[in-house]
Amino acid sequence: MSLLDQRVAETLSSHGVLAQTVPGFQPRQGQTDMAMAVSRMVQDGGQLVVEAGTGTGKTYAYLVPVLLSGQRALVSTATKALQDQLFSRDIPRLVEVLGLPIRVALLKGRGNYLCLHRMEQARHSPESAQPGAQKALAKIETWAQSTRTGDMAELTGLDERSSLWPLVTSTRDNCLGSTCPRFRACHVNLARKEAMAADVVVINHHLFFADMAVRESGVAELLPTVRVTVFDEAHQLNEIGVNFLGKQLSTVQLHDLVRDVLATGLQLARGLVEWQALSAGLEKAARDWRLAAGQHRGSVRLRWTGQHPEGVAPDEWSGALQAVSSALVNLQNGLDMVSELAPDFQRLSERTRELMQSAALFTETPNPEGVRWAEVSAQLRLIESPLDIAQAFSVLTRPVSVTLNNEAESHAGADTLEALMAGDPRHAASRPLSTGLAPGVGQRAWIFTSATLGDEPSLRWFTEPCGLSSAQVMQVNSPFDYAQQAALYVPPHLPRPGDPGHANQVAALVLEALAILGGRTLVLTTTLNAMRSIGEQLQAQCEGGLEVLVQGQSPKRRLMERFREGGGRGDAQGRMGCVLVASASFWEGFDVPGDALQLVVIDKLPFPPPGDPLFEARSQRITKQGKSAFADHALPEAAVSLKQGAGRLIRSETDRGILVVCDNRLSTMSYGRRLVRGLPEMRRLEDHAAFLDALLQLTTDASRPSV
Repeated sequence: MSLLDQRVAETLSSHGVLAQTVPGFQPRQGQTDMAMAVSRMVQDGGQLVVEAGTGTGKTYAYLVPVLLSGQRALVSTATKALQDQLFSRDIPRLVEVLGLPIRVALLKGRGNYLCLHRMEQARHSPESAQPGAQKALAKIETWAQSTRTGDMAELTGLDERSSLWPLVTSTRDNCLGSTCPRFRACHVNLARKEAMAADVVVINHHLFFADMAVRESGVAELLPTVRVTVFDEAHQLNEIGVNFLGKQLSTVQLHDLVRDVLATGLQLARGLVEWQALSAGLEKAARDWRLAAGQHRGSVRLRWTGQHPEGVAPDEWSGALQAVSSALVNLQNGLDMVSELAPDFQRLSERTRELMQSAALFTETPNPEGVRWAEVSAQLRLIESPLDIAQAFSVLTRPVSVTLNNEAESHAGADTLEALMAGDPRHAASRPLSTGLAPGVGQRAWIFTSATLGDEPSLRWFTEPCGLSSAQVMQVNSPFDYAQQAALYVPPHLPRPGDPGHANQVAALVLEALAILGGRTLVLTTTLNAMRSIGEQLQAQCEGGLEVLVQGQSPKRRLMERFREGGGRGDAQGRMGCVLVASASFWEGFDVPGDALQLVVIDKLPFPPPGDPLFEARSQRITKQGKSAFADHALPEAAVSLKQGAGRLIRSETDRGILVVCDNRLSTMSYGRRLVRGLPEMRRLEDHAAFLDALLQLTTDASRPSV
């Protein structure tokens, strides 16, 4: 056993420093097993994939060996919530307890930071004339005087959905880079300098793929080159990568360009160009292009295998896209007339050319190696993407022997970043790798972990699309006693999910349960239509002070806070408790330990929508390989999603609850057994009477460990 292995095992033991100093810490065998595997991988290099069940303590399982190793590391997450938790709580606590001289940095995408230049221009924008906008801008300007980081998460009272948010932050499209008059004070620039000089940098998956893209361009890099990279919430890696590495064109991009051109033109070059006419021309073209995609209920994805998306009028579509291209050309000509007046116009000109290139791409035949579709909602978005990230990622994670030298790397990092952002081509090449505190030679280490990475021991659902064919794979079971803490109920009396009355029957079952529990319920749906239908029925029929929360009616953060506050105990306002009806993002990342959540209801098995172009393209590829599109693609996808939703129920050793899956295919179809095997081993409730009895037990004997 190496010295690092010994230190890791000692730290996580019953007599270790964590047990002595961290309140509530308890040694877990699964956590130690995972930590030892991470320790070996950090030392030897390679790829490690770990599915760690809920309650394992996977965060400490990878942080302890990484921090003790002294290797320079990136830790990447899928959500800002976990990113902030790692940087603000978990890593500082371990650094202090372990007594390590480690520098830690937090780095988010540029849209999360205040842009000083755009803030100064914001009062001249049309949006600033909206009611309350001036007051909100004054609050932002006051905060700007005191913030060190510029992280918009520090600013309370301004939601990301606010129309002011894009006015005071920048994007890759509108950032002026080194030509910006506020470049030296730029919060993004300063955050990246800190990251280049840090030993551990906490990032997110989007930023990781952004760094991949710019490195491949040979122009710059956003992140320090490190020896150890950890991906937490790794189950989202493939989908995030596919979306990021693809090509896109949207009406949102066009409308943003219109807004920025009009504001900048009227402020810096009024009267020199017909800004109103040029902007109105592009805005009309974008609006007509959206109309050419047709009228649809909700958000839909249109297949696109030929010259046009399916279901559109070809001539109308081609004419609308040509009108967009023509409006962009006219705008480009206007910007060329004033490009020397300010760097703002130069960047607007570059954006316009990039959008012209994207428009030209989508007039060509789709790439047969990828998939193309049109996403139609209130806006229109065209996407062409690879089917997975296997090719890009297999190249990235291949074994490479590297020389490591931290001090030179740390100081060079900040200097190199400044040179890169100033456009110095001498620093375009990759720099040598570094370990942070332990100079030496070694292979890069890649750690991938999540609570759900597949429904079989090989974890092929995750490893194959990520190109991790040579990865070491391990599964660590949850320490929770699910057989005692949780029960599974599949209502036999409900109609099949395709029945028109299914959503109403689900709502009726929830109402019956709420009459007993008085709240403490999360309803997860597979579609927005089902969410709205069930939510409306519950809001119309719930009595006794119960509060029904529905996704979309308030910001996600506020919904989660209100649910945790209300729980099942009631509050001073006389509200008995809460039921939350949600879809999409609430299937994961919603953590409510304790008796505030004791019933999770899933409306139906979460199979991928059959009409989704990306799903269909992947299914066709699997079929060509001689495999089953259902057994090898649709079923594993459903199993992982179902496991994610079920994971909302039991979050601690003392939690108790019931999982209800309102889809009798789980009991009647042969593939139902595979889906059940993917879930924790809960006790089965065979009939409705047993379900009602279990609900009563939850309310009458909170001290008992079983349901």
